[in-house]
Amino acid sequence: MITTPQPKPNSSLVKPARRQLGLATRHQLTANAGIPAGTITSRTRPGGPWQRLLPRVYLLQTGPPDPRQRALAAVLYAAEPTADPLSGETAVLTGGAALALLGIRDTPHTPAEVLIRAPRRLAPAPGVRPRTTNRWPRTMTVSGVPAAHPVRAAADLAARTEPGALPDRIRSVLAQVVQAGWCHPHDLHAELRTSRLLTRPAVRAAAAELLAGVRSVAEARARDTLEATDLPTPLWNARLYTPDGAFLASPDAYWPDEGVALEVDSAEYHYTRDAWQATLRRRLRLESHGILVVSATPSMLRDTPAEVLAALRTLLTLTTPRPTPPTAQARGHQQLPLPLGY
Repeated sequence: MITTPQPKPNSSLVKPARRQLGLATRHQLTANAGIPAGTITSRTRPGGPWQRLLPRVYLLQTGPPDPRQRALAAVLYAAEPTADPLSGETAVLTGGAALALLGIRDTPHTPAEVLIRAPRRLAPAPGVRPRTTNRWPRTMTVSGVPAAHPVRAAADLAARTEPGALPDRIRSVLAQVVQAGWCHPHDLHAELRTSRLLTRPAVRAAAAELLAGVRSVAEARARDTLEATDLPTPLWNARLYTPDGAFLASPDAYWPDEGVALEVDSAEYHYTRDAWQATLRRRLRLESHGILVVSATPSMLRDTPAEVLAALRTLLTLTTPRPTPPTAQARGHQQLPLPLGY
């Protein structure tokens, strides 16, 4: 039996493809690896070993691309042909596509937004929207993909969100970026101000909530509910410690003078037995140190806020004067004023 010897992989092609999740640009294939244009055309025909994902961008495999490969393909399309596309110097992913790679929920990741340096211009491609910028962001690599830092990606997403879109989407995305530890609320506020986005009511409200300590949409709704009453202003996500310095808990809202806490427990995070028991143990720890707890779900705050407010009002009234003051101490948090100059 006569067999046809298979061509050996071109080493100048294999290395970039491995670095680039199995992707390569036309320039890399022709100028760097020396592959003729006709060979590229032949290999990307239906049933061939390669796929053309975008103009001048090829996936060197037969299976479907995964989300990381699609995201990197957008960067390869937008990067300058002769530059290293992984350097983050000429093209970086931003907006919802970059945040989705970080696991931020509620982020529309298509079309993928890619920043390119001004004055360069580039036409859109299917699923890719190049955006020219004069203000190059801090960059990082997320799962092998060059991306703008999350604080810039979040601002870019807010900039592309229609002003009339649901405020909860903006609230959720911005809160998740802060909650995940990618930036401080002041950093995000500064970026939103620099991007001139604080003139939008939904963005300005979400930024104000984060500065006040709110870290989720459910907490934001609770803040809206409380601000419409004459109840004292609580601390949001204050870290409580025992007298000997041990961490106790971080309730959603806390009234330190009265020793009253509000916990907003979403079923999304408490539907397992272990999660529910952890919630009960946290409540027991708070109560063992003299803190009175009101528990509510997001749906209660939305549908029956009067009942939640009545419970809070009763406890806040009962604790004045407080016969047994709480032993926990709130640290590491202050009510942050909204900076002037939107």
